[in-house]
Amino acid sequence: MRFTAFVSDVFSRRIVGWRVAASMPTALPLDALAMALWIRARDGESVDGLIHHFDAGSQYTAIRYAERLLDAGALASIGTVGDSFDNALAESVVGLYKTECVRHDGPFRGVDDLELATADWVWWFNYNRLHGSIGHVPPVEFEATYYAALRDPAA
Repeated sequence: MRFTAFVSDVFSRRIVGWRVAASMPTALPLDALAMALWIRARDGESVDGLIHHFDAGSQYTAIRYAERLLDAGALASIGTVGDSFDNALAESVVGLYKTECVRHDGPFRGVDDLELATADWVWWFNYNRLHGSIGHVPPVEFEATYYAALRDPAA
């Protein structure tokens, strides 16, 4: 069995963190969160006050996960148990991932093969996939346009 955790930006639809593993311990979403925080720091974007939505799974409700969010300045927003509407974007990303990567490119021999396919899919998702909710552009392009407008409002 293989598990994948994603951290997505609701505003841009960009997948900013992800991790694939053979099991689902707290370390799996923590690694995805660490990647997301690293990417945002690398790009000079603060996550202070960011609202992090997640489900009520034990990995996300673990003290270590809450402490890492607090250290980063992010706020936790936990959905209600059994309510996929609270986490609709995450459910949508996972559904697309299963359809466009796992079922399309699989079956995979192991975690390493799935991880490589996931890296390729996430890159495509962020840089090439058009998203209707953000004007039919890829997430990275949407973010670049947004941040450029913030730097130079006259443009």
